[in-house]
Amino acid sequence: MTTRSRRARGETGYHAGLAAEEAVARDYERRGLHIIARRWRGQAGEIDLIARDSDTVVFIEVKASRDFDRAMSHLGPRQVARLWAAAEEYAGTLASGSLTDMRFDVALVDGQGSVRVIENALA
Repeated sequence: MTTRSRRARGETGYHAGLAAEEAVARDYERRGLHIIARRWRGQAGEIDLIARDSDTVVFIEVKASRDFDRAMSHLGPRQVARLWAAAEEYAGTLASGSLTDMRFDVALVDGQGSVRVIENALA
């Protein structure tokens, strides 16, 4: 594979990821949640979307692929550990810290742009 084709694939993946995150953000907003951060980055890692559902902070990991099962398979144990660490870091910036009501959702986007949300997926 040439450097040029590798770069093109990377750019395509990056833009597909942005489009998936935007579709998920619209889905959450349509359901009445407020997106408070996009691609929040801390020392432990990045959280795709952070939303507020009343008093609950919702951390959202977005995974996109041809189908929902394949998208879900892209979430491994090491990434889950990084997500938890990043969420703890984010919670540290809030007034109530780790006492904040929180949940982790996984939002899957298939090749047709359909969104499936698994609430409290990383409990």
